[in-house]
Amino acid sequence: MLKPNPALIAAAALAFAAALVVPTVSQAAELDSVTVSYADLNLASVTGATVLQRRISFAAQVVCGNEGTRQYDIVRERTVCRDGAIEGAQPAFEAALAAARHPSVTVGAAATSIIVKAG
Repeated sequence: MLKPNPALIAAAALAFAAALVVPTVSQAAELDSVTVSYADLNLASVTGATVLQRRISFAAQVVCGNEGTRQYDIVRERTVCRDGAIEGAQPAFEAALAAARHPSVTVGAAATSIIVKAG
């Protein structure tokens, strides 16, 4: 039986995450935010939580910019922005994990996305 290649799986997950963020990239330029979906993930699992965290990190890069430059001021500004964006999304991330791991009865539709805003 063939063994799965971890590098290939990681590359596929990153490509999939990028596809989930791409539709809102044009909005990010105007709104400084990106919606990150997790409707397809099982957040009760470690794998699902890890994939969502990677999607949030990728969205923070999209919102804060990731053009290749070595100018210290620009790199520092983008790093601060990305860190702030990820930190700002953490409460929603934790709430999504808690809801998945300790489900309760809800009325109406459950949330399936997190908004990542420029930090």
